[in-house]
Amino acid sequence: MIKSFYKSKEWAAWAYGGGLALMLSLWVQVQLSVAINSWYGGFYNLLQNAKDYVDKPQDGITQLYDKLVGLDYVLEGAENPSFAVIAFPYVLLAVFTNWFTRIYGLRWREAITFSYIPRWRAVKEDIEGSSQRIQEDCNRFARIVESLGLQVVRAVMTLVAFIPILYTLSAKVDIEPFKSIEGSLVWGTLIVSLGGLFVSWFVGWKLPGLEYNNQKVEAAFRKDLVLGEDDKVNYAKPETVAELFLGIRFNYHRLYMHYGYFDVWMNFYDQAMIVVPYVIMGPGLFTGAITLGVMVQVSNAFSKVHGGFALFLHNWTTLTELRSIWKRLHEFEDKLVEYETA
Repeated sequence: MIKSFYKSKEWAAWAYGGGLALMLSLWVQVQLSVAINSWYGGFYNLLQNAKDYVDKPQDGITQLYDKLVGLDYVLEGAENPSFAVIAFPYVLLAVFTNWFTRIYGLRWREAITFSYIPRWRAVKEDIEGSSQRIQEDCNRFARIVESLGLQVVRAVMTLVAFIPILYTLSAKVDIEPFKSIEGSLVWGTLIVSLGGLFVSWFVGWKLPGLEYNNQKVEAAFRKDLVLGEDDKVNYAKPETVAELFLGIRFNYHRLYMHYGYFDVWMNFYDQAMIVVPYVIMGPGLFTGAITLGVMVQVSNAFSKVHGGFALFLHNWTTLTELRSIWKRLHEFEDKLVEYETA
């Protein structure tokens, strides 16, 4: 799975050149996110002080639109860019990154597929679910890895960029015991993220096994239908198909039940994380320790850092699926090695 793409001269340009292009694109996006977080401070401070412009509303309105869609940063070299100047390049770059990531995943799938096929054709023994593993599992593996891998790289870059920001903003905390702890917002984010990951592991520990069993019964059902295309007398009989589908239905019911209580935990956790920065920083608004702009900056930075720490938590179901696919492909490779050796 890995060697066929990253240890092949044929695919080296795509594996490493394409990967470098994606990382560069992500780095630029993270820098734009940092710029947007800085923009929040000035924009929301302007909104908080809107009452100061009651006697001269046009000045306030002009500043409002300058901060939203002004081009002075581009045309005249103004100090601070508007939201449009930051967001427009971000959108274009994000669209390109998503497109290129899908192409990257497709090339990875191609490398895996055509490394398996000659070896599979060379062995005489039958390997359970070979067609599904080569066609479907390779596709799902490549798509999940390219998506998850992109998120991991983005999360690391986001943490590198936003942890110093959140650490600096921790000095504005105005309640105990957080006020006495240097970098309290960073440590708090780390603790709640790791705690959430531990609870998720405990709540969802049965999911990988259920996903694996589900793929086995799906493979058996598909195999009988494929054989039935050429021989409907001996295969794809109604009673056989009904029996196989009964196994599929039973497995899906079990899987959905376990996903149900996992979803309860995840939704509760995500909603709780929305209010955490306001619980910690909110009192400072009323004591005058911070402004609304700082509050929004903290909320956004907290969300970014927490999202980086909690990446695997938010992708737990995807990781569960990936683990089951990895297991099936690894079994397939082991069988190929075993029969090739024999």
